[in-house]
Amino acid sequence: MTESFMDLPVDLDLYSDRLDGLNDSYQTHVAALLHGELMTFLPDGLYAQIEANMPIACVDFVPVERAEGRISRVGLILRESPHGRVWCHLGGRVRRGETLRAALERHSLETIGLELDVSVNPQPDAVFEWFPSSIAPADGTVFGDDPRKHAIGLAYVLGMPFEGASPRGEALDFASFDPTNLPADLWPGCRELFTRLGITERAGN
Repeated sequence: MTESFMDLPVDLDLYSDRLDGLNDSYQTHVAALLHGELMTFLPDGLYAQIEANMPIACVDFVPVERAEGRISRVGLILRESPHGRVWCHLGGRVRRGETLRAALERHSLETIGLELDVSVNPQPDAVFEWFPSSIAPADGTVFGDDPRKHAIGLAYVLGMPFEGASPRGEALDFASFDPTNLPADLWPGCRELFTRLGITERAGN
């Protein structure tokens, strides 16, 4: 039987120059990753290094309610950010070994306490990128402003009832808005994302 990549032995000596600079906790996590073990959480310092040096895959979603075939309400969370306290969509990074469906369901439960009814292999309504200003593209790419990281967001518009939503985790509040009258203090880039998702058009404008 042919061995898979993850079945092959790993010589950690080959990585000693990198591991030696890490503390014991970091070394444990890196060694586990090299051996193909499923790791969903990383130490804050190590994740910060990863975030600062490579793009992060994320799922972003905008909860909506519909009436008469139109988007009547848009659900947003209030949260702290590098831009201050802002309103924005929901979502976050996809963990190793996690499907897009599972990531969407997890972020909804962790942020507003609601279960999602999402199909297997959900296809995004748009792909939207987020950049720190220091590496922001100058080629006309429409993007969001995230000083923390470069993220590739798979973005969804998800119809769901808002009843029972309870803000938690990073969410300080959850509120629904008329899609034609969104709050002024949106996370920079959210308005462009919502336009890309066709939320205004689907609202009938």
